[in-house]
Amino acid sequence: MARELKYADKATQAMLKIAEQEQIPTIWDRYDAMQPQCGFGTLGLCCRHCSMGPCRIDPFGNGPKTGICGATADTIAARHITRMIAAGGAAHSDHGRDVSHTLLMIAENPNSDYSVKSPEKLKAVAEVYGIKTEGKEMRELAGEVARAALNEFGQQTGTVKMAQTAPPARYKLWQQLGIVPRAIDREVVEVMHRTHIGVDADYKNIIKQGLRASLADGWGGSMIGTELSDAIFSMPNPLKTRANLGVMKKDHVNVVVHGHEPTLSDIIAIVSQDQGLLDKAKAVGAKGIQLSGICCTANEIMMRHGIPLAGSYMQQELALMTGVVDMMVVDVQCIWPGLENTAKCFHTKLVTTSPKAKMPGFDHIEFHEDRAVEIAKQIIEEAINNYPNRNSEQINLPNISQGAVAGFTTESVFRFLGGKYRSTYRPLNDAIIAGRIRGLAGVVGCSNPNMEYEEGHLTIVKELLKNDVLIASTGCNSITCAKHGLMTPEAAFKHAGKGLQEVCQAVGIPPVLHMGACLDNSRILRVLTEVVKEGGLGEDISDLPAAGAAPEWMSEKAVCIGFYFVASGVYTVIGRPLPVVGAPALHKYLTEEIEQETGGRWAFEMDPVETAHLMLRHIDRKRKALKLKPMIYPQPFKPEE
Repeated sequence: MARELKYADKATQAMLKIAEQEQIPTIWDRYDAMQPQCGFGTLGLCCRHCSMGPCRIDPFGNGPKTGICGATADTIAARHITRMIAAGGAAHSDHGRDVSHTLLMIAENPNSDYSVKSPEKLKAVAEVYGIKTEGKEMRELAGEVARAALNEFGQQTGTVKMAQTAPPARYKLWQQLGIVPRAIDREVVEVMHRTHIGVDADYKNIIKQGLRASLADGWGGSMIGTELSDAIFSMPNPLKTRANLGVMKKDHVNVVVHGHEPTLSDIIAIVSQDQGLLDKAKAVGAKGIQLSGICCTANEIMMRHGIPLAGSYMQQELALMTGVVDMMVVDVQCIWPGLENTAKCFHTKLVTTSPKAKMPGFDHIEFHEDRAVEIAKQIIEEAINNYPNRNSEQINLPNISQGAVAGFTTESVFRFLGGKYRSTYRPLNDAIIAGRIRGLAGVVGCSNPNMEYEEGHLTIVKELLKNDVLIASTGCNSITCAKHGLMTPEAAFKHAGKGLQEVCQAVGIPPVLHMGACLDNSRILRVLTEVVKEGGLGEDISDLPAAGAAPEWMSEKAVCIGFYFVASGVYTVIGRPLPVVGAPALHKYLTEEIEQETGGRWAFEMDPVETAHLMLRHIDRKRKALKLKPMIYPQPFKPEE
């Protein structure tokens, strides 16, 4: 049964003991049962794009060196990884499309349950599209912005407007490389066309289209999703919250939202405090309704409502094992069909809400934005009705949670650094130039059972902090950092170098900044752009002393995110290598040669300490190229000779 997880939080460790006692399989057990996994697939040497195959390349012996059609290892691996980009970009960009439709509904339906809660943000997005804002009623402006955003998905001429907000030097480079995204859907479709049998076989040309598709997501669909979510659901501001399974309450109706899209969960957060529903909860013996979140939906509603984080991606089964989850409501992405088997052991009701994501064993209550409040109330009422079905002997809720300060955005970083009346990134740039802060890092992404749970996230973050690197975090890495106390201002004094401590103390921020869901990696792109704009640290993102890591990456979305960071000029390190290791020319291109074109490149490193050191060495090289001052305080990290 379950393995002992050395780095996991105490709540996870406690629930794994329960799983073992009750003989309930977890994702770690299913991972172990899958061993050994396919070596051809791991190396990127398996192709099943047509019915002549599947084909496999033998990298060692006297077996086939090409597919039946003649495709080489580099062609096969490039086609596969680029299709992963397309799938990941489609997932995140579809999120952005749905948010755009919600904004359009606000414009067209005066009785909508939604409204524009951040008018200034909507006006800022309007400026990107060249839409005049002066004298316009908010619903009129919402309609114009929504239509402009939706046009980014399917336009037949022009390029994606959001991408033009990148630093001018970066956008010019994209033009020279021929990878400026034209339309979000077009780039995904072209990936699928080019990787069809008998089309593109030049691995570099295939990757070129992959880069363009990734930019269509990172500087297009994902950025639209983040920007318009901020306009509709309100701009997040730093707030106090708590994280881990102990945020649930034994004497409350517990509703856990899980997935990625805030359209439903935001309404549930509001409706859950409806007095009529609270009275119904008390009528069945509960003291109230406790809402909490799993995965990136957790990040979305936490940032705007302070709703606590029940756990990360890997804790979704464990949440059910507490015996107090009366309903888990899911939308899209990162939801395990295997939850059905866990729920059978408890009273928990599982509910899907999206027509894109129905699952066996789940009830389905389809969510429609034009009936948002009505459907949210129905969902919560069913959870209330399920509360009396609990089995008191199965309740094993660990009283373990951790405080955190979360909810940072590009704009709130402005205000924290420069103050209310002088919002500016100047103090951050000056701290880097002076040598108080070594550089910047984005540590993001999923958790994965193929690595020691949370070791990658925690080890890398702590190693960077003690070397005075300020960290921006999104996705499940944010939840891990929150659970382990790395998102409080006090964490700087425990984990950060003296220079970073001084900066955090001066402005009152944690050394790890929670910047949202995985969709919100676009916020990190915005931060890097603002640092470039502020001046003194080069003309492009690739000039900055900055690096990124996704140590426990899992999904195709992570592949797309990594590619749009590399295409934006960021040195990007991941744990388990991309499935290209069996394609030597492609591997060398992605980890070495591509830097000559984009200014960014990939690195693959399983050891989290070495991952942090790779990032630190890169940051030091960039500091040296910029001729910055030496670090003010001695550093425990020894730079490369």
